[in-house]
Amino acid sequence: MRPSEQLRHLARVPGEAPFADMLARPLRAEDIQILQLNVGRRCNLMCKHCHVEAGPHRREMMTRPVLEKCLEILAGHPIGTIDVTGGAPEMNPHLPWFLEQVSRLGRRLLVRSNLAILAQDAYRHFLDIYADLKVEVVTSLPDPKSQRTDRQRGHGVYDLVIAMMRALNARGYGRPGSGLVLDLVYNPVGAYLPGAQEALARTFKAQLAREHGLCFNNLFCLGNCPVGRYLDYLIRSENYEAYMTELIHAFNRGAVDNLMCRTTLSVGWNGKLYDCDFNQMLDLPVDHGAPSHVDVFDLEKLKNRQIVVANHCYACTAGAGSSCQGALDGV
Repeated sequence: MRPSEQLRHLARVPGEAPFADMLARPLRAEDIQILQLNVGRRCNLMCKHCHVEAGPHRREMMTRPVLEKCLEILAGHPIGTIDVTGGAPEMNPHLPWFLEQVSRLGRRLLVRSNLAILAQDAYRHFLDIYADLKVEVVTSLPDPKSQRTDRQRGHGVYDLVIAMMRALNARGYGRPGSGLVLDLVYNPVGAYLPGAQEALARTFKAQLAREHGLCFNNLFCLGNCPVGRYLDYLIRSENYEAYMTELIHAFNRGAVDNLMCRTTLSVGWNGKLYDCDFNQMLDLPVDHGAPSHVDVFDLEKLKNRQIVVANHCYACTAGAGSSCQGALDGV
């Protein structure tokens, strides 16, 4: 489904108020603390919940000139965190060079990897690259057992993730005092909101330690955003209206102040700027007079910009709130 078609569908929330009407005033950024780069939509997996609609067939890839411009921006501005995502970021041939360059800036650097790709010989060297550069690794694990994980991410993916977590643990990842961070992301498999983050973290830690001898640092709970393949699933399973109604009725005004878009700027594979990765997939670039491409980056205008919102934003304000860093404070 094209972004314009997704937006038309999201505009239909029978009997409920549009997200913009739920805000007391226009939503504005307050800083840029995180620069999130989507370095490509190509991926070795075809996860059912993927809002990026990534897969082996996608060809969109961030080029070296765009990455160089991002480095120039980072070198000239005090942005503390660089968050690299995809697709499978490892499939961008420029990623090792980029990570090496960013590591010299002394910033927090994290990569969102599906981990399954690291089991392939062509990408196994990233295990050492990540450890050598002290890259924080974040991966998706919908369940501590295989059945639900494979249902969402593909047959056999669970075993690959477990094997690569073990390889990362052997390098020190997830172990106290190592300085090597391994975080997990939990997304519900069905059309419902995630449970309490702290309780789920205890369950994941206990089961993965008991059954596989694995350890990790944090578990982040993300509500599924009705974008991309997940929106297709909701429509196909006739769960769209019920899920959107659940999101709207769980709207948490206390989560609004801590939304990730207020301190994050998302860079698309082609250098376009977005308020978040979800807006990127809906082709909703930065607007309201702020620069919308890395070539015309202006920190002062961007860190005070008005944020573009639509009804998919309900996913980030439902219940405990949701962000790339997990549940939000202010509940």
